[in-house]
Amino acid sequence: MKEREVEAKRLVGKKSVRGKVYEYEYYTLPLNLYIPKSMVEKFGTKYMLEVDEDSGTITIKPRNSE
Repeated sequence: MKEREVEAKRLVGKKSVRGKVYEYEYYTLPLNLYIPKSMVEKFGTKYMLEVDEDSGTITIKPRNSE
């Protein structure tokens, strides 16, 4: 099992609907994993990423829960 500390990146997207432009924000982790905004608001941007290559599972845990 590989374990590493990662930080969520804040990205801003834009979408045009019927001539009006809307902006939205979302957060990503390495490996193109999306993380809900509510989780970042609750736990912050630092997480532990555990990759189990044998079973193919990826576990994301807030860093401050340890």
